[in-house]
Amino acid sequence: MKRPFVFINSAMSADGKISSVERTQVRISGKADLARVDALRASSDAVMVGVGTVLADDPGLRIKSEDLRRERQEKGIPENPLRIVADSRARTPAAAKVLGEGCLLAVAESAPQERLDCLTQRCEIIACGRERVDLRELFARLAQRGVERIMVEGGATLNWSLINLGLVDEIYVYVGATIIGGEMAPTLVDGEGFRKNFPRLMLGSLQQLDEGVLLKWTPTVPTASDKRP
Repeated sequence: MKRPFVFINSAMSADGKISSVERTQVRISGKADLARVDALRASSDAVMVGVGTVLADDPGLRIKSEDLRRERQEKGIPENPLRIVADSRARTPAAAKVLGEGCLLAVAESAPQERLDCLTQRCEIIACGRERVDLRELFARLAQRGVERIMVEGGATLNWSLINLGLVDEIYVYVGATIIGGEMAPTLVDGEGFRKNFPRLMLGSLQQLDEGVLLKWTPTVPTASDKRP
């Protein structure tokens, strides 16, 4: 299957949490890391999140830097990457910041029609899979339309699904100098969890950044064709 190059980018606390037990956004990154994230978005054809992230954080997923947006326009591409939400049941609120021109909602075929009717004027909607979004099918269809590089910004359930399916080529993790705690607080990867054959990672780089550290990992499994910047 031809698919885009897919990488996860996330920030977590020193104890591995990406948000609090209330599942509200916690400021983990500093200015330097936020600028790095903005540059990664600018280097991507699409930015992707799960509906849980939309419900918890209401992200816009657009590039903040005017210079980076201008550089993309000068290359003849949209000033912002395609914004993708994996949302099997079409639970994205109609007022969500991510919606609007340049947003793609990936739903399951079983998504309630009344929810689709509510959202169809605010974004493009495609159905992949019967009860849950079929991520392999979604990526194959995105590749057909020219999407070569996808940045995944969470959350923990989407990260799990992608890693479990072997669809991740790189993982960037910024580890911040803070403790969040809470056994029910989401981690970098949640989902069902692995009981054996735990995926192995190869450390590509380690860099001190702000008050934390940035780690870059590569899963030691076959990957998509290389679309690094």
